[in-house]
Amino acid sequence: MPFFINPFAKHDVSDFPGVLIPLQQADRHASVVSAFDKKMKLEGGADSPSIYDEGKAGQHADYSPTTLEGLRVEIEEDVGASGHDTAYDRKSKVINKAIQDIGMGRYQWQLFVLCGFGWLADNLWLQGVALTLPSLSQEFGVSETRVRFTTCATFLGLCIGASVWGIASDVIGRRLAFNATLFLAGVFGLAVGGGPNWIGTAGLFAALGTGVGGNLPVDGALFLEFLPFASGGLLTMLSVWWPVGQLIASLIAWGFIPNYSCGADLKSCNVTPRGAPCCNKASNMGWRYFVITLGALTFCMFICRFFLFHLFESPKFLLSRGRQPEAVATVHGIAYKNKRQTWLTVDILNSIGGDLEVADDAKLSTKEIVRRQLSKFSTERIGPLFASKRLGINTCLIWFCWATIGMGYPLFNAFLPQYLKNSGKGVPETPTNIVYRNYAITSIVGVPGSLIAYYTVDIKYLGRKGTMAISTCLSGIFLYLFTLSSNPKFQVAFTSLEAFFQNIMYGVLYAYTPECFPAPNRGTGTGIASFLNRIAGLCAPLVAIYGGSANPSAPVYAAGGLFLAAFVAMCCLPIETRGKQSL
Repeated sequence: MPFFINPFAKHDVSDFPGVLIPLQQADRHASVVSAFDKKMKLEGGADSPSIYDEGKAGQHADYSPTTLEGLRVEIEEDVGASGHDTAYDRKSKVINKAIQDIGMGRYQWQLFVLCGFGWLADNLWLQGVALTLPSLSQEFGVSETRVRFTTCATFLGLCIGASVWGIASDVIGRRLAFNATLFLAGVFGLAVGGGPNWIGTAGLFAALGTGVGGNLPVDGALFLEFLPFASGGLLTMLSVWWPVGQLIASLIAWGFIPNYSCGADLKSCNVTPRGAPCCNKASNMGWRYFVITLGALTFCMFICRFFLFHLFESPKFLLSRGRQPEAVATVHGIAYKNKRQTWLTVDILNSIGGDLEVADDAKLSTKEIVRRQLSKFSTERIGPLFASKRLGINTCLIWFCWATIGMGYPLFNAFLPQYLKNSGKGVPETPTNIVYRNYAITSIVGVPGSLIAYYTVDIKYLGRKGTMAISTCLSGIFLYLFTLSSNPKFQVAFTSLEAFFQNIMYGVLYAYTPECFPAPNRGTGTGIASFLNRIAGLCAPLVAIYGGSANPSAPVYAAGGLFLAAFVAMCCLPIETRGKQSL
C-alpha cells in the first residue's frame, strides 16, 4: 500500500491479496466463554454450570472450532453472555473472533502509539493550564484565587467533550472522531496563545477542552475494538502515556516561562497607573510561547494520525451502518498489515447472523445507536452491578474512589505551580525559574510510577488492591507533608514522591476498574466511574478558589483527605482480580 493514502478511503477485500484462508485451515483460538466454562468444570466438577447461562453454554464442548457449526456455537455462547442477541450482535462477535485469530501485530502496535497520543494530550493540557496560571494572574490583573476559574472552564470543556464525543463516535464513525479530537485541541491550543484578555483566554481553554476531553473515551474504545482479547492488558498500558504528557509540558514550560515573563515585582497594566512600569503582553510572552508550542505539538500528533498512518474504520461501526463488505475488508486490511491470514468472509457473516437483505436488525439506526449508548446508564444495565452483596459493595467503593481521586488529583496538581511559588503564604515568593525547575523534577520522578504499577499488580499477597491502597495512602500522606515547609527543596522532595506514588495508583486503578465488573455491564460500570471522576474534577477548582482564599494550604489539605478517604475505601474492596480471568 502507498505511504500516503486517502484517510477516508473505502476498501474492498481485493485491496488485500493473499490474506484469505479457508476456515478449515485456520489457526483458531478458543471461545473465551467456552474456556471459562471448561475451567469452571475442572474446578467445580463436571456438573458445574456456566455463571451466565445456567449450564447451557458449555454443553457443546466437542465441536470443532474450524467448522462453521463450531463457530456458530461459539457465537451463541458469547452472545448469551453479552445480553444482546441481534444479527448485528452476532456478526460483531464473529468479527471479534476473526481479530482474535489474526492476533497482535504491527497495526495494533502502531495504533497503540497513536492512541497513546490521546492520553498524552489529555495530561499535557491539564498541566499546561496549571503552568500558565501564575502568568495569567500577573498579566491580566486577576487574583491568584480567581484565576483558577480558568481551570474550571477547562474542566467544563473536558466534561462536554467526554460526553459528546463518546456518542458521536458511534454516529459519525470512530475514524472521524479519532482525528477530530486532536485537530480541535491543536487548533484551539494555537489560538490560546493569542488570548486578548483573561475571559477570552479562559473561553479558548474551554473550547480546547471539548477536543481534549474526547480523547480518552474515543481512543480507548477504538483501540479496544482492534485489540485481540488476549492482548487486552495493553489497554491498561495506555496510561503510561499520561505522565509523559506532564513531563513534556513541564520541560517546555521550564524553558519558556522563566525566561520570557515579567519581573516578579511588576503588576498588571490593568491595575497600574498609566506611565508606571507594568506587566504587559510584550514583556510576558513566555506563557504564550508555551501554549503555542503545546498547540503545535498537538497538531503534529494530529498530522501523524491523519497523514502518516492509515486508520481503518472500525468494523463494528461499519456493521452498525450496514456496510458489511467494508467491515470484512477492514479485517482483511488488519491481517495484511500484520502479515497474517484470516478466514472471515461476507458469506460466513451471513451464515452466522443472517443475510443483510433479509435480517432487519443487521444494522443499527442512529436512534438505536444513541439508545444503546444511553441504555448503559439504565437501571437494567446498572442492576447487575449489584447482583450480589459482594459485587454491590465493590461497585459502590470503586465509584467512590474514582470520585474522591477525581477531585483530589486536580485540587493539588492543577494548581501546583502556584503552591510551589508560595504565593499568599506571607513568605518570600519562590523565584519563577526555581518553581518551573522543581515542577520539571517532579514530572521526571513521576514517570516510572506507571511502569512499576504494571509489574507490582501481579505480586503475590499484594496484587491490585494492595498496590493501589498503599500508593494512595502514601500519596495522601506526602500531600500533608508538603504543607509543613515553604522551603523549595523540602517541597520538591515531597511533590516528587507524591507524583511517583500517584502514578502507581492511577495505573493500577485503570487496570482494576474494568476487571472487577462483569463483561456484559463493564461499559456501564467504567462509564459511571469516568463520569463521576470528571464531575468531581469540575468541582475541584471551585473548592480551590473559595477554600484557598481563606487559607492557601486548604486545597492541599482537602486533596490529602480525599486521597486518604479513597485509601480506606480501597482497603474495604472485597474483590481482588489478580490472577483471575475477567469476563
